[in-house]
Order: sequence, then structure tokens, then C-alpha cells
Amino acid sequence: MNGKLYRIRNGAKIAGVCTGLAAYFNVDVDLVRILAVVLACTTGVGLVAYIAAALILPEM
Repeated sequence: MNGKLYRIRNGAKIAGVCTGLAAYFNVDVDLVRILAVVLACTTGVGLVAYIAAALILPEM
């Protein structure tokens, strides 16, 4: 883990949440995006969590 969690707008597709999570956990951003889409489509929890993170996390 790389310190504090931020939304990173550089390279972002929507709000930068997945980019920030990928940087924080030091994993590929595409993997995080796929996981977010799967969670959003299967349970709906992913969509709620993404929106909450987009509103709560500070932008870098």
C-alpha cells in the first residue's frame, strides 16, 4: 500500500476511483476496473461503493 487513498484524475475513465485504488494497492488499473464492473453488475454494491468513493475520496 502506498500511503493515503486518493482519486487520481490522470488516466481516469470516469471519476478516478479505480485509478486511485490501483495505485494504492499497486495493481493494474484494468484489473480494478474489471472487478468494479463485475461487482456493479452482479450485486449492485460495486456501483454504490464507486459513487460513495467518488464523493468521499479527495482528488490528487
